[in-house]
Amino acid sequence: MARQSISFTEPNDNWLKTQVENNEYSSKSELVNDLIRQARKQQKQIDWIAAKLDKAESSGFTSDSKEQILSQSKSLLNG
Repeated sequence: MARQSISFTEPNDNWLKTQVENNEYSSKSELVNDLIRQARKQQKQIDWIAAKLDKAESSGFTSDSKEQILSQSKSLLNG
């Protein structure tokens, strides 16, 4: 695993410490890694939506029903 040295603002460092002290996470590293995983998942969702919008805009219309789009969105959100 790669080691990094990063700096946090005081409010962010205090928040990280509180999460660890409350046993939400065992370390700041675990918390930061979890936040990065969440951000990557969100980016994947944003990219999927953007691709659907691009396809819809270039084709004029999508043939997917509201229910299909909702189902696909929920599936993506749930990994």
